[in-house]
Amino acid sequence: MIGPIEHVKNMRIPPSRGLIPLLLVVAITSGCGKKEETAEKAKAATQVAAKVNAEEITVHQVNNILARNPNVKPEAAVDARREILDRLIDQQLAKQEAIQTKLDRSPNVMQAIEAARSEILARAYLEKIVSAQTKPSEAEIKQYYTEHPELFAQRRIFSIEEILVQQKAGLTAGLREQVAKARSLQDVAGWLKSQDVKFAVNRGVRASEQIPLEILPKLQEMKDGSIQMFGSGDDPFQVIRVVANKPAPVDEATATPPIQQFLFNRRSNEELAKEMKRLKDKAEIAYVGEFADGVAAAKAKAKAEAAAKAKTEAQETPSKPAQLPQETIDKGVRGLR
Repeated sequence: MIGPIEHVKNMRIPPSRGLIPLLLVVAITSGCGKKEETAEKAKAATQVAAKVNAEEITVHQVNNILARNPNVKPEAAVDARREILDRLIDQQLAKQEAIQTKLDRSPNVMQAIEAARSEILARAYLEKIVSAQTKPSEAEIKQYYTEHPELFAQRRIFSIEEILVQQKAGLTAGLREQVAKARSLQDVAGWLKSQDVKFAVNRGVRASEQIPLEILPKLQEMKDGSIQMFGSGDDPFQVIRVVANKPAPVDEATATPPIQQFLFNRRSNEELAKEMKRLKDKAEIAYVGEFADGVAAAKAKAKAEAAAKAKTEAQETPSKPAQLPQETIDKGVRGLR
């Protein structure tokens, strides 16, 4: 009689139930491992565009440069990518040679590298602030469109002639008088020559949006052939003659994209200015040497200009009549009876 142990020893396991499934598991596992390894190698290979000695140039580098050139047409993209890669190879070779000859340790190169690093980091921070800004709402866009008819609903195309006049002491009153009685810009130019004043003459066609907002409303009120003088402060004077103008309105739908971009840029610039002021206020900034003297002079000039402006505004603002005492008023009334 065969015992249990001998019976187990003498049992034959059919291949279909034992060995084949085991081999399949091993084969599948091995195959998966090879496939994953092959996929990883293929993926790594596709990320490398070229090898220059021991260093690699990636496809991402090529695509990043291509993305900064939006004018490349799709049909020219293949040639453009190859050209970019060739330039990167040349750059890599030159860089390697610079390091080999220790140019990376020269003071000028180290300073340039640090300057580039500072610029990149500063730009990244400012871009972060800009990217956090919300886009203008439809209500804001509509409001801007409504409040600036001179740019949109009442937009015009102007054909103009202008003289840009350099500021000169005692010039303002005389120039204004000449402009008021001039029949042409030649009259004004002749007077300026007689006064030995430097000026430049321009002619051209400009749309409303190409004209400074501070003078656009006045320009729209001018008739063809009329001449007017603009400018104040330290900026050059502008003497403008409107040769002709014609309506060129822009509807709200067409104006929406540029208004949206303008409002977004304005909001971003305001936020950037606010952030830089915050950073300056909390920082310890000390100018040294000649720069310290320059800052002190600039502050003194700004203070003097502010005082002069305040004095001018006070002179231009009508003062209230002095209040007489009530007793004096009563005496005057009694005297009239």
